[in-house]
Amino acid sequence: MKTFPFSALARERNEVFPQLDAADVLLERRDAENVWLVRDERYQAARGALLTLARSMAIVARANPVLAEEALSEDLPWLVWLPESERLQCVRELLAHLLAGADTGELLPYAQARKSWTSTALVWSDPETARELAGPFDGSGGQSIHGVE
Repeated sequence: MKTFPFSALARERNEVFPQLDAADVLLERRDAENVWLVRDERYQAARGALLTLARSMAIVARANPVLAEEALSEDLPWLVWLPESERLQCVRELLAHLLAGADTGELLPYAQARKSWTSTALVWSDPETARELAGPFDGSGGQSIHGVE
């Protein structure tokens, strides 16, 4: 990977574009997200590899959900904080988003689902919060904005 300031694309494009022959280029922006430049050949190769891995993992998950959870726990150690009843749902959902993203090239839904599940696991990691979430609930919905139930 080569890194350039975003402005180099306009000022020094004859320096930037030749770098794509050997590596991807990261254009760093000050007030916005950075931009990646990658040759289509490398992008398609990475996308194909991701699709193969996602499909393979989906097959493993269908045949042996416990093994899939164990394999994903290597990359997602926070799975241990989820209640057992939610771990399989998490694994299935993440794999579904990963497979769809690998197939379409749109991986933001996977990233959003992963972030959501990570947040859920963090909530469950606090025993007091976990107890409160487990109920029982009185059905009143709690206090209203004005403090009147």
